[in-house]
Amino acid sequence: MDSTTIILVAIAGLVIGFVIAKILEKGKASKTVANAKKEASAILKEANIEGESIKKDKIFQAKEKFLELKAEHEKVIINKDKKISEAEKRIRDKESQVSNELAKNKKLSEQLEVKIKDIAHKEEFYDKKHAELEKLHNNQVQQLEVISGLSAEEAKSQLMESLKETAKSDAMAYLQSTMEEAKLTAQQEARKIVINTIQRIGTEEAVENCVSVFNLESDDVKGRIIGREGRNIRAIEAATGVEIIVDDTPEAIILSCFDSVRREIARLSLHKLVTDGRIHPARIEEIVKKTEKQIEQEIVEIGKRTVIDLGIHGLHPELIKAVGRMKYRSSYGQNLLQHSREVAKLCGVMAAELGLNPKLAKRAGLLHDIGKVPNTEAEVETPHAILGMQWAEKYGEKPDVCNAIGAHHDEIEMKTLISPIIQVCDAISGARPGARRQVLDSYIQRLKDLEEIAFAFGGVQKAYAIQAGRELRVIVESEKVSDDKAAQLSFEISQKIQTDMTYPGQVKVTVIRETRSVNVAK
Repeated sequence: MDSTTIILVAIAGLVIGFVIAKILEKGKASKTVANAKKEASAILKEANIEGESIKKDKIFQAKEKFLELKAEHEKVIINKDKKISEAEKRIRDKESQVSNELAKNKKLSEQLEVKIKDIAHKEEFYDKKHAELEKLHNNQVQQLEVISGLSAEEAKSQLMESLKETAKSDAMAYLQSTMEEAKLTAQQEARKIVINTIQRIGTEEAVENCVSVFNLESDDVKGRIIGREGRNIRAIEAATGVEIIVDDTPEAIILSCFDSVRREIARLSLHKLVTDGRIHPARIEEIVKKTEKQIEQEIVEIGKRTVIDLGIHGLHPELIKAVGRMKYRSSYGQNLLQHSREVAKLCGVMAAELGLNPKLAKRAGLLHDIGKVPNTEAEVETPHAILGMQWAEKYGEKPDVCNAIGAHHDEIEMKTLISPIIQVCDAISGARPGARRQVLDSYIQRLKDLEEIAFAFGGVQKAYAIQAGRELRVIVESEKVSDDKAAQLSFEISQKIQTDMTYPGQVKVTVIRETRSVNVAK
């Protein structure tokens, strides 16, 4: 056999083998299908059996639930029937009670009718008796008129007049004795209240000075404060309005000024400058401005602490600021804030003794002298009591408080019971030995008048009374006042002081005009 025949035979063998394999596979598949059908029928039978059993269980459970619900429903119906029967019983009882009450009321109405008839009979009887008495009275009056020769009206008027005179004389005697007794009792009670109030308040004697001592670590600092040719000390005096006295006193510099605020600003500024070490005119002006802001904040804090300590609430912020400014004011040498706190405490105690409102009295006592803290120069002309009353009205204080402030020096009429308490407590606080000095107050007023005269002229920027009132230093605006005008202004101010004021010795008027050119290198 050639190669082609061999190849064909081989291919035929392969085809025959493939066909035989396919036939065998078909036989195996048919057997598998038959087995699957048998298993499916068995599963279906088991599922039917289980479904029937589950169905029976569910039907049984439903029957049990139905029976339970039926039993509960029957219980509810029984309870409702029971309640309805009880309600019917109560209604029957009430009906029986109402019928009994009606029977009783019927009996009472019958009894009332009988009593009304009896009263009507008695009223007729009394009317008859009254008519008979009227006839007898008229007959007696006619007989008396015939006997006395006077009519009934004339006799009545004469009797009334005699009774009036007697009653008036008795009433006047009783009134006079009562008034005298009341005056004696009132004076005794008033003395007791005032004495008890004074005894219950512990006070301090407040003496305000016009100088402050600034202590130094060494005398070498004095030269730095004075500066080259005195420029530093002049800059401090010009910025603060305080006279700085550098003498032989070891390790101390004296600050002299009648205004406590200025003096405190100067003291704090010097402390900062000495601590920092840089002392020159530009730095001095910067520190003074910062210190002024610091003092303003401190004034507000002092006012807040004061009203909190006294238990006063709802005070306007501007009034709180005015209370803080009192620390740097004096009244006849007495510190104004300490005086006002003392008056407020006295007023609270006295109002409590008299059965009045102590909180309202404290409020009026604290604010009674706020008019001594003027915001502008124009307000200085108004009496401080009237000015304080106007401020209190402006910032929403009650009419009782406003009247007490305005009337504590009798500028206006007292309309409330708190007003005389404020007046009395102000006198108690100011009349203590050593509390006030009249001379100091007049001295400070003279210094203020000096500064006000300078401010009356145009172009004046600042004015400071120094050297205990022996010198008035005036700083003018260089743009508005020329050198020639500065000399003329100095003469005019001195002439006005000479004509308008009374003062010991002489007053030196110094007008300072300064020109500055400032540029910034960037």
